[in-house]
Amino acid sequence: MGPVTQVTEHRPPLSPDAPTQRARTAALATAFVRGGVAAGLGLGALAVLVTAAWIASPFPDSGPGGALHAAAGLWLLAHGTDLLRTDTTSGVPAPLGVTPLLLTALPLWLAHRAARDTLDADDGRPAPSTAGAVAAVSGGYLLVAAVVVVYTESGTLPADLLTAGVWTPLSVLAAATAGAWTAHGRPLPGRPETVVALRAAGRALAVLLGGGAALAAASLLWHAGDARASLDALAGEWSGRAAVLLLGLALLPNAVVWGMAYGLGPGFCVGTGALVTPLGFAGTPALPDFPLLAALPAEGRGTWLHWTAAAVPVAAVLLLGHRVGRAARAWPVREAVQAALLASWACGAAVALLAAAAGGPLGAGRLASFGPVGWQAGAAAVLWGSALGVPTALAVRSWGLRRRGRGAAALAAAKGVPVAAGAAVLALLPLPLPVPAEAAQDPRGAGAGPESDDPAGPADATRSAEGTAGTAPLGALAALDALEAMDDLAGLADLDERAGDGAYGFLPAAWEPPAEPAWEPPAEPAGGPPSASPAPASAPEQGPERGPEAAS
Repeated sequence: MGPVTQVTEHRPPLSPDAPTQRARTAALATAFVRGGVAAGLGLGALAVLVTAAWIASPFPDSGPGGALHAAAGLWLLAHGTDLLRTDTTSGVPAPLGVTPLLLTALPLWLAHRAARDTLDADDGRPAPSTAGAVAAVSGGYLLVAAVVVVYTESGTLPADLLTAGVWTPLSVLAAATAGAWTAHGRPLPGRPETVVALRAAGRALAVLLGGGAALAAASLLWHAGDARASLDALAGEWSGRAAVLLLGLALLPNAVVWGMAYGLGPGFCVGTGALVTPLGFAGTPALPDFPLLAALPAEGRGTWLHWTAAAVPVAAVLLLGHRVGRAARAWPVREAVQAALLASWACGAAVALLAAAAGGPLGAGRLASFGPVGWQAGAAAVLWGSALGVPTALAVRSWGLRRRGRGAAALAAAKGVPVAAGAAVLALLPLPLPVPAEAAQDPRGAGAGPESDDPAGPADATRSAEGTAGTAPLGALAALDALEAMDDLAGLADLDERAGDGAYGFLPAAWEPPAEPAWEPPAEPAGGPPSASPAPASAPEQGPERGPEAAS
């Protein structure tokens, strides 16, 4: 037999990065699963709530399948998807697009949490990239959403495919992106003007929402009798009333946003052709019977009580301008104006988004428009901020500079320096003043005179102190702290008088000679004077600059 040839399969060696790539792929798969689990948890919680309401209802004629279809429709509605009511009298499907904002909180928080936990993995495995984590979590979540959309097609509340394909992915991506931003420590842009503007916009938005909540609560208390009558008319048994109250609780954030839009001026629609503003309630409303809608103001022209709602945006933009102006004391006028305008636009964008999410159609025809119009509310917020926020920021900035000048003048007068020169010098000095380490250790002051231990001499020590002062970091926060400390500088003269430092002030002068201790001869022993008197041990130390003359 001939020789046997052995065929061996040669595989290329594995790349050293192969284990890392496999670990990242596994992390992406885990993120995908986390997204699907987050969607399932939100859907399951809502299904339990709807099923419990169906069980407690005295007329459960729709069956468990109808309850599950209602839960699936409400879950999609919480993501911005419009539903279509097919059981109308005309047979034409009517849209239902008013999203209960309280129902939105749980699903979007779960998507946010899934993205954050994916990037916060502390089990030693390599975490995926930020974009990969957001895409994987959103993909798993939207896969469950697509299944739910298909499931609702067989019920009485099918999902509108157009809004399901637009608003649901956008809301999930926004929640996942916010989770990734949280995992990275909530970073903000590096420019201090942008950071100040965003924080001022957030505070102004909080004031607007708080004012909207106050307006909604006041109106609901004012019309408490009408709201109670509407609740009794809708349901007579306790289970029906509980369901209506739960729906009203889910719509409370919508009422807050409606109150905010009312205070801003554009108001909100209650049907096509009916508008509610502080100036009045105009048009013919198409109001369904619901307790929250019973709290609307009376039809007709508004009174001075309705006009007081304008105090909400005024307070918000005054706070916005104050925050920007307080931080802009060390900025040029142009940058202060730009920061105030940026804060106004950021607040307006947030208001427009919330107003658009809080409204929508409740049906066809006259019910096709319900709630505030997003772009109108956002434009009103920008106008309020531009008209009052920018002048307020400039006024606060000017007032801060004026206080700074008064503090510099008071300090200069206390020191006996001409006011103009003292103000000019203090305006250029970085505050608080840096103190060299030698001066902090030696009470006489480093390089205070010829007796100093610094071999470089007083001139070099002075130059070192000047270099330290010149290289002090002057960040935005240090500048703000220095400006806030200017009010306390006027009391430094009192500190000098209490310390008794004389005309030199509280800082050691480079030309001031230190005080030397007086030399005393040693005491003679009892047996008489010695024959040879040694050099006194208690003689003061002589510096190297004194030379041999000191010994004599």
